[in-house]
Amino acid sequence: MEKDLLELHTLIDAHFEQRKKDEEELIGLKERIEHRRAERAEIQRVRAEKEKDRQNRIAEERHRKEEEEAKKKADDDLKKKKVLSGMGANFGGFLAKAESRKSKRLTGREIKRKTLADRRQPLGIENMREDGLKNRAQEMWNWIHQLESEKFDFMEQMKHQRYEITVLLNRIQHAQKFKKGHGKGKVGGRWK
Repeated sequence: MEKDLLELHTLIDAHFEQRKKDEEELIGLKERIEHRRAERAEIQRVRAEKEKDRQNRIAEERHRKEEEEAKKKADDDLKKKKVLSGMGANFGGFLAKAESRKSKRLTGREIKRKTLADRRQPLGIENMREDGLKNRAQEMWNWIHQLESEKFDFMEQMKHQRYEITVLLNRIQHAQKFKKGHGKGKVGGRWK
């Protein structure tokens, strides 16, 4: 009897020790999860700040280019007006009509050039030294890495959304199987 009681106490002690270990592991796991969440939030914040800075730089560059183009166009227009004022009135009217017809529509090639100019960023590596080239290569690598990670996040999100769509479609089909009185049927001796 005492032997059984002693064995029962040792089993109880072993059970509580195992339970304590399991609780400690669970606490450690929760702490790791929270730490990972905090790291991921920090990475997302830094990524968002970098993207915002990049967008600002692109907008400033685009704005500067547009100002330069507008200034160049104004200078060209001024030169044309000077040249045209020296020519006869009839010839000047013809050139003005031709210019207005030309500027109204862009050809496919011009549209393609314009969109590529908007999308592509100049490398700006002509006068860089070795360390500048390394920094530029590192920036480009970081940008590619960021784009790849965003692509991965979007792909995972898309998988999750596809799964949710499939589940919801199955629920709809299941609900429609058991739906009564689908709008057609006898009610009070008449057809709806």
